[in-house]
Amino acid sequence: MQARKLDSKLLPTHPALAGLLPGGGLQQGAAYSLDRSAMLLMTLLAAPSAAGTWCGIVGMPEFGVEAAQHFGVDLDRLVLVPHPGDQWLAVTAAIADVMGIVVTRPPRRATDSSVARLAARLRQRGTTLLVLGPWPQTEAMLSLSRSEWHGIGEGHGHLSAREVTVTVTSRTATRPRSARLWLPDAGEAVRRSDVQHDELGHDKQRRFA
Repeated sequence: MQARKLDSKLLPTHPALAGLLPGGGLQQGAAYSLDRSAMLLMTLLAAPSAAGTWCGIVGMPEFGVEAAQHFGVDLDRLVLVPHPGDQWLAVTAAIADVMGIVVTRPPRRATDSSVARLAARLRQRGTTLLVLGPWPQTEAMLSLSRSEWHGIGEGHGHLSAREVTVTVTSRTATRPRSARLWLPDAGEAVRRSDVQHDELGHDKQRRFA
């Protein structure tokens, strides 16, 4: 693989999340911190991966490739480095030279100088960094709250859908943005829970009194 060049400012982003992010989607050359949610991560990876973006996963040996494929991640453009050891930051920086998106879970806090060097490399290559956990100099932080599972009745049934609140806090917005999402719904799709389908299959916003 050859080093990537910056072609555009935004990566394809799932519509349920795009409106919450500053700029309307994942920006090339920027870093984002996420709650440690596999479903949220795979939702963010699916759209750019399906559009041809290479994705690298560093330091996540439990990352489920079958689940990722189910969410729409192209496994032919996915590179896993499950055990980078003490060299996790160097591996992350090296992969950033050739990948469109790099995901990492830092085992410990990086120094300010290391973070600054990595940020410069991301901007130069146009690579997007997704960090599970806190990270300095992030474009935005995505967090989950009010998680509710659906499908269990009175002593019967099975978990079939999960509804959560996704909140995005950014450096540029004056206040956080939040939305209720199905992650996933009963049909295993990710979508806004304040959007319903009419009989013709069109989406429409629910109105609240």
